[in-house]
Amino acid sequence: MKDKKTIFLTGASGNMGAAALHELLQRSDRFRVKALVLPIHRNEPAVQLARYADHPDLEIVWGDLTNYDDVLRGVTGADQVVHIGGLVSPAADRVPELTMKVNVGAALNIVRAIKAQPDSDRVKLVNIGTVAQTGHRAPPIHWGRAGDPIKISMFDQYAVSKTQAEAIIAESGLQYWVSLRQTGIAHSQLWRIFDPIMFHSPFNSVFEWVTVGDAGRLAANVCEDRVPKHFWRSFHNISGGERMRVVNHEFAAAATAAMGLADFRAMYRPNWFASRNFHGQWYTDADTLEALVPFRQETLADYVEHLKNAIPFYVKWGVRLATATARKRIQRLAESEGGPLYWLAHDDRAHINAYFGSRDAWEKIPTDWDRFVLEQPSRVPTQLDHGYDERKPAAQWTLADLRQAAEFRGGAYRSNQVADPYAQTEWTCCRGHEFSMSANLMLRGGHWCPHCMIDPASYEVVAARSPFFAQVWREGY
Repeated sequence: MKDKKTIFLTGASGNMGAAALHELLQRSDRFRVKALVLPIHRNEPAVQLARYADHPDLEIVWGDLTNYDDVLRGVTGADQVVHIGGLVSPAADRVPELTMKVNVGAALNIVRAIKAQPDSDRVKLVNIGTVAQTGHRAPPIHWGRAGDPIKISMFDQYAVSKTQAEAIIAESGLQYWVSLRQTGIAHSQLWRIFDPIMFHSPFNSVFEWVTVGDAGRLAANVCEDRVPKHFWRSFHNISGGERMRVVNHEFAAAATAAMGLADFRAMYRPNWFASRNFHGQWYTDADTLEALVPFRQETLADYVEHLKNAIPFYVKWGVRLATATARKRIQRLAESEGGPLYWLAHDDRAHINAYFGSRDAWEKIPTDWDRFVLEQPSRVPTQLDHGYDERKPAAQWTLADLRQAAEFRGGAYRSNQVADPYAQTEWTCCRGHEFSMSANLMLRGGHWCPHCMIDPASYEVVAARSPFFAQVWREGY
């Protein structure tokens, strides 16, 4: 008889994965871990793994998420799979084909490997999705929850891949699965990230962060026996809650202060940053996951303290003594490929229109902070209409409920009977596409037509015909 649960963990060399590994191995009285790690780390293991090299309850499975046999070796004998691994932004957006191969391929391989087990109905699967699946939710539509429309930003291949991966898992027929959509992870090495993607996030948009410690704690806590049964076969947003709820300029101020600089505006110019087409929101269902699987222990103040301690003194002194030089370096980054100033210099209309609306709109952004308003959006939660009676449990959904929900999305339910909420049934979208999807994925996950959903170019048309989607499509964002 097994005295410990075996957890198959992917992504152990990343931020959340490393934190999850740490948490699980602190509980080695009840868990042993099989961690899938790319063979490239065999001779030079990541720091996160090297510290546990001789741990008796850690087994390294050298392999690749895109290789089914490697995944099968990890899944075989596991009681639970915690799937954190994958290719993430900004790298994911630069190699779209590889991103799809890794992130979508991993979902297919994991589901297939679980189904290959003789007791597959017993194996639990935790999938980590992303807030990027619901795209840009700038004020006044900055409050969101699970079940809101999937809305992917232009050029966000990572969000496309994670949306498709989530659908594969939700429609797998597995008895125990859950998709947890990760928000921004506040970790102490954020100061090292020096990439043009930093300019894609608008100052006046919002984010509800989670610390890396709390994220790792969550990943371990969902493996415990105390997780309630209704946690499974559903979708939840991960966040640190109200204490991690900030406007982006507030986060920038806090992070810059950790470097010892009194005013973040000394480092940037407002027109270096996009005004739309990113992702992030505040959650009206922020506390739902916390109530089911308590994991929060840290606040934004705790994170800032961790960041302050992690930044070397010479970096802080350099920023203080040579602020103008540091600003010039950051400006050069904005001018590099992938940065807004690069798009403008090269008249890249596709990116300019996506991230600003138009060149004219960009030209109206003030070049100095005296004329740029740092906004404070409403902190009164509001909810979108999901188009059906959400008070009903899935088992009580009626034919009228499904038809009403489909019509609210501009389409139709193409059956004359109510199917199992987790079984795929037939629908038509507002553009005439016919597709199969479970009511659970549609209503609780916010998914809809798999063709239109991952095609931002179609969103204008969809919003004109779908009252559901129109709620998140304001002036093209």
